Amino acid sequence: MRKITVLSMITMDGVMQAPGGPEEDASGDFKYGGWTVSYGDEIFGQIMQEEMKPADYLLGRKTFDIFESYWPHHANFWPAVNEGTKYVLSQTKEKSDWKNTVFLKSLADIQQLKQTEGADIQVWGSSELVHLLLKHDLVDEIRLKIYPLILGEGKKWIDNNALPAAFVLAESHVTSKGVIIAHYKRSGEIITGDVEL
Repeated sequence: MRKITVLSMITMDGVMQAPGGPEEDASGDFKYGGWTVSYGDEIFGQIMQEEMKPADYLLGRKTFDIFESYWPHHANFWPAVNEGTKYVLSQTKEKSDWKNTVFLKSLADIQQLKQTEGADIQVWGSSELVHLLLKHDLVDEIRLKIYPLILGEGKKWIDNNALPAAFVLAESHVTSKGVIIAHYKRSGEIITGDVEL
């Protein structure tokens, strides 16, 4: 069985839309594209290099379109994304010239993929896909980069349909710019109780 890891750059209010630039996703008249740009430092760079090691990728169609137009032309910066298999959930797209791209049509296709042998799977961006995965308990690990920002608008990384689930913190870092980098692993069900006074 393959492990699915969600990697998200988010604000303190959970926004994940267009972290790298205005052209990534301006839908909904979003005006803060590129909100991560001024927060890089050495620790951040080291973590990114670790996360960009070889893997397979599961992407929503909109994120795939962004990746497909950029990464084949910048292979020297992230060779793994060109070599790894890109699984794309799409109802409208069926083919791509980007090598190692496979299109999936449904949740059932993702569930079947997870049961196969192969490289672990990373999910980058893809807000609607992340919502679907969390709703159906298909996420094994979450790697968040939490930026010291509140935007008040934009697409959120999680919605109200996520299945309740507990995670344990496996690793964390704080950059010199105040970005909290947290790696969580799925640990089971929610445990509730009463606070004794």
